[in-house]
Amino acid sequence: MQTSSDRHEYPAHWEADVVLRDGGTARVRPITVDDAERLVSFYEQVSDESKYYRFFAPYPRLSAKDVHRFTHHDFVDRVGLAATVGGEFIATVRYDRIGAGGTPASAPADEAEVAFLVQDAHQGRGVASALLEHIAAVARERGIRRFAAEVLPANTKMIKVFMDAGYTQKRSFEDGVVRLEFGLEPTDRSLAVQYAREQRAEARSVQRLLQPGSVAVIGTGRTPGGVGRSILGNVADAGYTGRLYAVNSAFPEDLKEIDGVPARRSVREIEGPVDLAVVTVPAERVPEVVTDCGEHGVQGLVVISAGYADSGPDGRQRQRALVRQARSYGMRIIGPNAFGVINTSPRVRLNASLAPEMPRPGRIGLFAQSGAIGIALLSRLHRRGGGVTGVTGVSTFVSSGNRADVSGNDVLQYWYDDPETDVALMYLESIGNPRKFTRLARRTAAAKPLVVVQGARHGGVAPQGHAVRATRLPHATVSALLRQAGVIRVDTITDLVDAGLLLARQPLPPGPRVAILGNSESLGLLTYDACLSEGLRPQPPLDLTTAASADDFHRALSRALADDTCDAVVVTAIPTVGEGSAGDAALAAALRSAAAAVPAKPVLVVHVELGGLAEALSAAASTAPQAPQPTEPQPAPRTPPAEAEDTAPAGPRTPEAGDRRAAAPPHPRPAAPAAPHPAGPADPPPEGTRLIPAYPAAERAVRALAQAVSYAQWRRDAADPGKVPEYEDIDERGAAELIAGHLARGQGLALGDEETCELLGRYGIHVHRALPAPTPDDAVAAARDLGYPVALKATAPHLRHRADLGGVRLDLADEEQLRRAYTELTELFGTPAELRPVVQGMAPRGVDTVVRAVIDPAAGAVLSFGLAGAATQLLGDMGHRLIPVTDREATSLIRSVRTAPLLFGWRGSAPVDSAALEELLLRVSRLVDDHPEVVAVTLEPVVVAPRGLSVLSASVRLAPPPARDDLGPRTLPAY
Repeated sequence: MQTSSDRHEYPAHWEADVVLRDGGTARVRPITVDDAERLVSFYEQVSDESKYYRFFAPYPRLSAKDVHRFTHHDFVDRVGLAATVGGEFIATVRYDRIGAGGTPASAPADEAEVAFLVQDAHQGRGVASALLEHIAAVARERGIRRFAAEVLPANTKMIKVFMDAGYTQKRSFEDGVVRLEFGLEPTDRSLAVQYAREQRAEARSVQRLLQPGSVAVIGTGRTPGGVGRSILGNVADAGYTGRLYAVNSAFPEDLKEIDGVPARRSVREIEGPVDLAVVTVPAERVPEVVTDCGEHGVQGLVVISAGYADSGPDGRQRQRALVRQARSYGMRIIGPNAFGVINTSPRVRLNASLAPEMPRPGRIGLFAQSGAIGIALLSRLHRRGGGVTGVTGVSTFVSSGNRADVSGNDVLQYWYDDPETDVALMYLESIGNPRKFTRLARRTAAAKPLVVVQGARHGGVAPQGHAVRATRLPHATVSALLRQAGVIRVDTITDLVDAGLLLARQPLPPGPRVAILGNSESLGLLTYDACLSEGLRPQPPLDLTTAASADDFHRALSRALADDTCDAVVVTAIPTVGEGSAGDAALAAALRSAAAAVPAKPVLVVHVELGGLAEALSAAASTAPQAPQPTEPQPAPRTPPAEAEDTAPAGPRTPEAGDRRAAAPPHPRPAAPAAPHPAGPADPPPEGTRLIPAYPAAERAVRALAQAVSYAQWRRDAADPGKVPEYEDIDERGAAELIAGHLARGQGLALGDEETCELLGRYGIHVHRALPAPTPDDAVAAARDLGYPVALKATAPHLRHRADLGGVRLDLADEEQLRRAYTELTELFGTPAELRPVVQGMAPRGVDTVVRAVIDPAAGAVLSFGLAGAATQLLGDMGHRLIPVTDREATSLIRSVRTAPLLFGWRGSAPVDSAALEELLLRVSRLVDDHPEVVAVTLEPVVVAPRGLSVLSASVRLAPPPARDDLGPRTLPAY
């Protein structure tokens, strides 16, 4: 590393893994004196043309002086970064701080000259763009605000790198050289460019895992059974369209194939490229396998092997080493301890998982951090059928296991512009980067529905193997923030499937008005009640009687859909005695025919024990081939035997704690390959056929419909999200000076009352004066200063904001009443020193509310609102929004709490000044957004009157702001 003469220690925090444009990864790190040989080797592999573009003259080799200059940095005024793959340089960037005349300088000079060199074989991969983001972040950290670069006009690629970065630029041409100057502060455009590049790169990295042209299963057993042999059979049986190889170091040298698949002793022996390696060897042998894969140029790994972070501290260290090793070769990992991946596209047909059967192709994407839950999702889609066809089955399935590398964020990036996925279903047990997840979810939800169920939400501990950031936010707050981002958040796997089936093939409802019709009055009434419980607006149920025919249903449904006062229809049906499957088929055809005539409104069916109707509605629509159902209870699937040398231990094959996969039965090879997608009970309907989801209970159907109604409303609102208003009386600079002065006294502190009032006043937030009253005479003097009537309050922590305990006396009109109240408080609760009494002028009567803002290290800045007292403290009735809040979001925040009717004239009371309350929320949002050092604000109570409001108490906490990784350069999570 650097010598003792260097001005700064080696900045290890500058090291980062990045995803490049083609989906591969590279390591970015500072260049040190130890890199001399690497630098020389790198330069020798650069073409003469690239060298000419870098130095503006022929420069065949680096001199010893050059090597010294380019490897010795002080990490302040001279910094060099390298992008590496396999430990070798593929690109470099450096900056040198310069003064006004372009000569070398030191701080406080805030300009630097920057230059790049990218190995020709790696040009076009987005390496220079990634390095520019990282060197710019380093420069900002070192007090540099501008970069200057001189580029030859013919070097159009490098000019494009600078011009496309999105920074504010100035361009000039002099002496045959293009000079570019640009500021380094992130702009809306630079962030948009960065996010777009991030999306393309991360989507491509997942695409390489889900659409490989060749697959090697490493650890394939020599005898039937075992994890590796089972997965090899699953890939082959699915009809995989690419090249498939079986790899096992224990294969005899003369073994050429196994089960008809080419067999090799090592990946290195495979003649052509390998895009994906499925690793099933024991954990202790995985590093050797990763080395072989990296040297052979494998693009990605699915690591089925267990024994990592799921097995304790030693396993966690093993997992970190695995990620570092794979990334050093530019590979990404799904797993370890993964269940596998599936892609049903006819162009791929990949089942690289422990699932013994391939799901039917469709439009639903599935992601699960747990293999057990993932296979449960596939199983439920298989059994349900209703509304799921060959078109609305599964597009892709990813079970991430320990989620050491590829996460739900990466899969969201892939699904965002995947033309074969219309609905995304996710089971998450932890969210490693909530700030990024909400950003990606908001963008994805604007294009296609995203339904999420979160496990382990009450345990407070992430599952073993998951490296996640700590958050202080309760689950209810996280859920509210997800809903703000457009996520359809449900509580159970059943709800996840129910919502997915509806969204996959039915249009979004234009509103909450629901028509109910069917042949059962009781079932109709249950549906009506369920609609009211979910906040929908149902019409009185239409009872067609049990004698209704399929034609009767068709006519009734057609009338309901044609009614302009109806936004969705729920059809309830009970079995018709004696008609059997023929009657079910006729009813299904009648309903589909009527629904197809009005394609803009969704239709759902609630049925009771109508297996035939569900099948007819879905038209042979299960997501997996039909299998005979056992009539007797069957034993649990047997664990595939692990081979001591070349197959990973499967771990517990039931969903025990720590096992991120699921039970997998042995995989005997059939005599002949099975058809990739066997037909169900009937041929699937043509593409675009109107399919209707069927539900076994009214509550489930209505709950799915309510989720769709809320999501549709979010989509409409997202089209016009509102704006963050400007207020002329905000003194941003004055507030910044106050904050800097306070922080100079310490790293984190709670401001006193006067300091709080002064800071809030800079943002137009005025706190009602409260004067201390340590004695009765002081209380009288304070009342004279404020003017009667006054309030006397105890502010001790155990009495603060607890008017129900009697620590507050209101409407004290004169000195006599004030002294009497003072005596009562001290007799009841203790000495003045214990009570900390204050005197405050009376505020206009209104509704007591509470406004809070907090910066969470994981989720970011959050604004919260609720009614003060029991509603907030006992029931947790709070609404939440991410900061910065727009005017429309402030309006919705006030109305999001269950007690909101108290603000709008409930039971004849006077409505409060909601406009003043919204303005207060927006001002608090602006304060926290403008000054991230304000890490907590509490205004309680805020009394909102029919005209105006009064902030009676406030507190502010300051601290150095947490790092904002969403504003920094693109990086993968560190290991």
